[in-house]
Amino acid sequence: MSSVGLRSFAVVFPSLLSSSKSQFTSSIGLPANSNASSRFSMSAEWMPGQPRPPYLDGSAPGDFGFDPLRLGEVPENLERFKESELIHCRWAMLAVPGVLIPEALGLGNWVKAQEWATIPGGQATYLGNPVPWGNLPTILVIEFLSIAFVEHQRSMEKDPEKKKYPGGAFDPLGFSKDPEKLKDFKVKEVKNGRLAILAFVGFCVQQTAYPGTGPLENLATHLADPWHNNIGDIIIPLSISP
Repeated sequence: MSSVGLRSFAVVFPSLLSSSKSQFTSSIGLPANSNASSRFSMSAEWMPGQPRPPYLDGSAPGDFGFDPLRLGEVPENLERFKESELIHCRWAMLAVPGVLIPEALGLGNWVKAQEWATIPGGQATYLGNPVPWGNLPTILVIEFLSIAFVEHQRSMEKDPEKKKYPGGAFDPLGFSKDPEKLKDFKVKEVKNGRLAILAFVGFCVQQTAYPGTGPLENLATHLADPWHNNIGDIIIPLSISP
């Protein structure tokens, strides 16, 4: 194929070349101001060939141009969504090991862990040990006051970056001292956080499908008989399943 033919191919099908930043794309000598080169730079990384929304410039950690509902068109909303996503990511990253570890240690699953709260005068326990002031009204008051105080303090911070990444006492190991490493850590945090959110949603779906069970119990059941113990168990009527 001639160089003219390659240029034509790149202009007509830029998405086929956009995923490759190899010497091939530079060897065909595309003009710097061509439509193809501009589409390369604005291609959404989550789906090669899809246009990147103009308000997602790739500068935020974990920004791959994904916003099919265009929720971030308003700058103020976009900043708030970034903050909310990060907080939910951190909660999910705490929740997932909090669900898995006690079940792995044989201390019961996360569904049954709160059954004490339904019993009048029930006592909360943690890893089998009674929790001081462990009755439901007292715990609710402590949680309400604690979270209200933390959220109030966070809302007083006007710098959006410090609001998301306060540092100081929240960075005891000094990960933020190196700007380049911090940039990489931010991306890793939001990627792991998104995975944790999906994992916790999966826990909830599994528990809804099989009430009273934990994720490790679900996994063991599936591995014991993968052909019969799977999502098809729920969505396919038993009368037609093999």
